[in-house]
Amino acid sequence: MRFHLIDRIDEWDSGRRIRGVKLTSRSESFWRPGPVEAQMPEALILEALLQAGTWLVMLTTRRQKRAALLSIGLATFAAPVAPGDVLALEVEIASMTDEAVLVSGRVTVGDRLVLEAHDVMCSLMDAEALEDLDATERMEQGLWREAA
Repeated sequence: MRFHLIDRIDEWDSGRRIRGVKLTSRSESFWRPGPVEAQMPEALILEALLQAGTWLVMLTTRRQKRAALLSIGLATFAAPVAPGDVLALEVEIASMTDEAVLVSGRVTVGDRLVLEAHDVMCSLMDAEALEDLDATERMEQGLWREAA
């Protein structure tokens, strides 16, 4: 099963940063039991942030490159995510070459920090070798819809 964990791109500055949103819903299949209510697994919160970073790379390279995770320097989970939470995803590029990118980012729900990740290293791969570029372009167009 493939998860698409970014629902909207709100802001993008080529080669620098991206801001996006993941809207959570109780109907999603990934919730796990928590002490009070269901919680989103930490790995999927991190995956949402990494998907935002991948979109930053794809937009910066005009969909020619995709990021493939190599390593994470540090990821700190600060708070749980519950059904109905709106995740604000922010990723910044620290450095980027033709072969790799180093990013850092954070996930918040309102004013509450959920996740902070530093020194995330990704290899850059040719996007056309990984998926249909027309399908990627259609997905990109859907992410740019106006905020409600």
